[in-house]
Amino acid sequence: MSLTQSMNAALSGLTAASRGAEVVANNLANKDVASYGKRTLDLSTAVLGGVRVEGILRQGNTVVIGERRIAQAESASAATRLAFHSALEGWLGTPGSDGALGGRIDRLEAAFTAAAANPSSEAHLAGILDSAQSLAGGLRQVSGQIQQARQDADRQVTTEVALFNETLGRVADLNRTIVRMAAQGQDISGLVDQRQALVDQIAGIVPLREIQRDGGQIVLYSAGGATLLDGQPAVLGIQPAGVIRAESGPLPGLTLNGQPVHAGPGGVLAGGSLAANLAVRDEAGPAAQAQLDALARDLIGRVEAADSSRTPGAPGLFTDAGAFFDPAEERGIAGRITVNALADPAQGGGLWRLRAGLGASVAGDVGASRQLSDLAWALSAASTPVSGNFGPGRHSLSGLAGEMLSGVATSRLASEGAAGFATSRANALAQFEAARGVDSDHELQNLLRIETAYAANARVIQTVDRLLATLLEI
Repeated sequence: MSLTQSMNAALSGLTAASRGAEVVANNLANKDVASYGKRTLDLSTAVLGGVRVEGILRQGNTVVIGERRIAQAESASAATRLAFHSALEGWLGTPGSDGALGGRIDRLEAAFTAAAANPSSEAHLAGILDSAQSLAGGLRQVSGQIQQARQDADRQVTTEVALFNETLGRVADLNRTIVRMAAQGQDISGLVDQRQALVDQIAGIVPLREIQRDGGQIVLYSAGGATLLDGQPAVLGIQPAGVIRAESGPLPGLTLNGQPVHAGPGGVLAGGSLAANLAVRDEAGPAAQAQLDALARDLIGRVEAADSSRTPGAPGLFTDAGAFFDPAEERGIAGRITVNALADPAQGGGLWRLRAGLGASVAGDVGASRQLSDLAWALSAASTPVSGNFGPGRHSLSGLAGEMLSGVATSRLASEGAAGFATSRANALAQFEAARGVDSDHELQNLLRIETAYAANARVIQTVDRLLATLLEI
């Protein structure tokens, strides 16, 4: 090898060592960045000797990344469902907790029983009114909380749709930039990191699969098979529902490129936080409201049947916003239920009607307890509800509340288990991915080898320089 060839080989070695040190420094500086892919130097043998830097390669296990994204979407979905069922369980109240719906029913039944034992006591009659108003207020409160949860879910859906569209558009822009820069032989690793972070963000909203194409670009499909990005990004759409009430009909659904799409089980956009929020808005929320309405209907029917003074078509102790309850208008009754003003002195009524009956025109015998006993029995009697999903068998009113709470607790436990499994799986895959990322010990070893190679090439240059100087002196 001539001196010139030796000098060129050493210079190429210095260049490779310098680039290698830069790669190691970047790896160590970004080892804790989730979207960062480990870099390695791609070297080849130069035609005239030495080494040639072909480029910088970005490492990454696409299979693990894909599985981790699916697991993260499942985790986000399960967490959203768990949050709703946990909140609903708290709104209903567990036995013994303050304001629990079952406890309010028990207090009303106890108030009827106490008043029946001493029907002339104004204090006992006032206790019935307070307990009845507390129960009606509790039903309205839980109904309002369910509708607020649906409203919040709708707002979250609108936010996630906007974020999805914006982020997917940025991925499409990066795709085009990466293809252009790769064609020019430039390093695209940093742009790929940015793109991966954006795709990870989308994957929490809608679970997806990524396919690599020539030139460094990617194509994205939802786990259900819908094309999200293939050159041009897809566009999700949804109309905000506005104010959501229990009586509201079907709410606006999702569209993909202007066409309606299904986000429920088996749908092309199933899974992820977007589908979970839609499920809270359109499925879990309405189902909980239907159970609550069935409970309110059963309450109204029990006290109406026990009041022999009431004329047909006249409301009983509990009313539909002051009017007679029409069973055909059951939807949303839990949010409208009120205590009859005829029994409330603050609204011009009289407590004596609780003893004599809502339809009575005179107070009658202050010692009469028949009406109060009938009302107490009506709440405790086992009967089959005419609506709701309370399971087979006959139940007291308190038993129905317990059945509803039990169903919610079961759903919460199922969501808790699903969320725990999905989160554990996502964390395990993330750790597996990180373990095959940047290893600081390995990078420091590479740095030592690079320093040794740099020093060796520098010695070659020094030696060639001395030899050339000697030749020139001859």
